[in-house]
Order: sequence, then structure tokens, then C-alpha cells
Amino acid sequence: ADVGGVGGSGFYSLVDEVESVELDSPWGRPSAPIKIGSTGGMRVAFLPRHGVHHEFPPHRINYRANVDAMRRLGVRALLAPFAAGSLRREIKPGDFVVVDQLVDRTWGRESTFYDTFATSGPQHAAFADPYDQDLRAQLVAVARDQGITVHDGGTVVVVNGPRFSTRAESASFRDAGWHLINMTQC
Repeated sequence: ADVGGVGGSGFYSLVDEVESVELDSPWGRPSAPIKIGSTGGMRVAFLPRHGVHHEFPPHRINYRANVDAMRRLGVRALLAPFAAGSLRREIKPGDFVVVDQLVDRTWGRESTFYDTFATSGPQHAAFADPYDQDLRAQLVAVARDQGITVHDGGTVVVVNGPRFSTRAESASFRDAGWHLINMTQC
């Protein structure tokens, strides 16, 4: 596949000739079989991050297996749309935000590909800019062309879930200058 998507339901109606692919990875099985189809002359792979029946809460998703499965399929651009809560008045329900930064406030989740499979000592991954700038620019341009209210850039704070934040936690995140809150971006 050329492009991959990790998200919720609704993908199946956007593509033709959907096939299902089951993969394993060194980190276990992905959340579900990956559905591959064609749209606009591109091969697109889709994986429901929470499983086919929404059986995995955010803190139990096997993120490493999901990403590795997409890599094994040849995916070079991976989109991971997510539902979020706004921490800013200017970001209203229904708005799209193409984030450019994240703050990881999760705990107890596996968070690296380089723990037990490194062959040449400790590995350190660059993460200063976690989202691809060219892909972000394309997403913003398409949203604007479609008349969608879109915010170019923003910081999402990722909490562990499955519980939502307290009012005090959300106030703290807002005071830190962050824009959105989510459970699945990291």
C-alpha cells in the first residue's frame, strides 16, 4: 500500500476491492487485520486501532505492532486521525486540527521500537518534529480546498486513558499552552 490509515470506522466505504491482510510483527499482532483497497489510483491500507469491535482501550493498543505492520506493507505515509477534546475556545467541535507537536503524558505503555531488538547498543530516535511537515501541509491545503475549518498546527497532550482528565488537569494543560487532549497519539 502507498498510504496507511490508523483510526476508526468508515474507511470501507471509501475504497474499492477491499482485501484483508493478517500480519505478525516482532511486537505481536496488530489490533486487527489490515484492510487494503484502492482509491484515486492509490493503494490504501486501513487498520482500526481499537480493533474490529472496539475491544482495545487506548492503554492496551499494540501501537508498535500496528505501525510495524504498516511498514511491512510498504506504507510510506501513515495518517492517524483521532478524536480529541479542545483546550482552546478558538478550536470548536467539528474543526480539524493538523497537529505539529505532542506532549506524552502516558505511562505503562511500550514506547519504543528499540528496547529488545537493538543490535548495536542503545538507539536514540529523533522526535523533535513528530509529524511530517510536507504531509501536514498537504492535509491543510486539502481541508481548505474542501471548505473545512482547519487549524494549521497545534500541540496535542496525550493522556493514558481510558479515563478523561479532571477539570484541574485540563486547566493545567491549557495553562501550558497546549491545544488538544487525546489518548491515542503516542
